[in-house]
Amino acid sequence: MNDFGNGPARILLVEDNPGDVRLVQEALNIGKVRHELAVVGDGAEALAFLRHEPPYADAPRPDLVLLDLHLPRVDGHVVLQAIKADEAMRQIPVVMLTTSSDHSDIIASYGLRANAVVTKPIDLEQFVAAIHTIEDFWLGIAERPSKRG
Repeated sequence: MNDFGNGPARILLVEDNPGDVRLVQEALNIGKVRHELAVVGDGAEALAFLRHEPPYADAPRPDLVLLDLHLPRVDGHVVLQAIKADEAMRQIPVVMLTTSSDHSDIIASYGLRANAVVTKPIDLEQFVAAIHTIEDFWLGIAERPSKRG
């Protein structure tokens, strides 16, 4: 059961593929957790959002980041490294989403302290199931510092 006070879980999706954005939105909308989803389309926007830089000065701190690996402008590994190097952000869970099955991408993601790496399934039902599993675990079961205030 999630515990976000009286508010919804805040999720930041960093994804440049509009089709994948729509799939994640739809999967979360039929999921169990009340949520607010913010979407940015590249790594530079993600860093601005997380650092509260314009135009994201009032952006909420996410409870979970879903981060695509291959992004325009700033790569997902660079974003992950910046999150985990920053004292104010490092405790935010980051789940890497990728179409890559390249073992070196997976090793690099965990080396940079990703909380999980999930290969995006091609099958629609499997994609939705993967998002629900992420949602159930990270926003329902897992204890996070943000759950305790």
